[in-house]
Amino acid sequence: MLSLSERLALLEHDLQATPPAFTMSSDLPFAIFRYDPHEASENEWSMRRQIRHLATRTEHSTGKKVHLLSLATLYWKSIAESEGIDAVVELEKEQGFEVAQGQVQIYLTDPDFRPLTHLLVEETEHLNPKQDLVFLYRAAVFAPSTYRLSSLLEQLMGRVKTPTVLFYPGTWRESLNFMGLRSDEEPLGSYRVKIYGRE
Repeated sequence: MLSLSERLALLEHDLQATPPAFTMSSDLPFAIFRYDPHEASENEWSMRRQIRHLATRTEHSTGKKVHLLSLATLYWKSIAESEGIDAVVELEKEQGFEVAQGQVQIYLTDPDFRPLTHLLVEETEHLNPKQDLVFLYRAAVFAPSTYRLSSLLEQLMGRVKTPTVLFYPGTWRESLNFMGLRSDEEPLGSYRVKIYGRE
């Protein structure tokens, strides 16, 4: 397995091209950068710093604008614009954590509420795919299981045109394992995008 610095160097190199070298097609201009949140050198705080530094270097070397989009911010926005956090708190008090988590999952996926994919499309639809890049980070907010993060980019196929890198906290055991928590029931996903961190 390549080290974190080696994986970052590969991603940085691929970001220099227009479109980035990881782009499979105009409908799938995505990549996943996996990091292990349990490793001291790859913990969440360290990775946020690394992501910011990578964004700065990429802007200087390519002239493109890198947009850092916090998935944690969109998570709370989905709840707030659906039924609000108070409704989730009350539901947890009355029926427990699992039921409340299930309700948040509905907010994040059901088009009758404010699904994550819709929020991401809204955040990126004004961007220029030739001049902009998107880094999605702070994905640990979905733990333990409010959203199947490995399927996110597939759901955005054809809807988000700007080259996007999803920074994915998890392990690799012949498939992505979100936060190292995957249960036997979780589907593995097809991974039609490049993954930095399966090497």
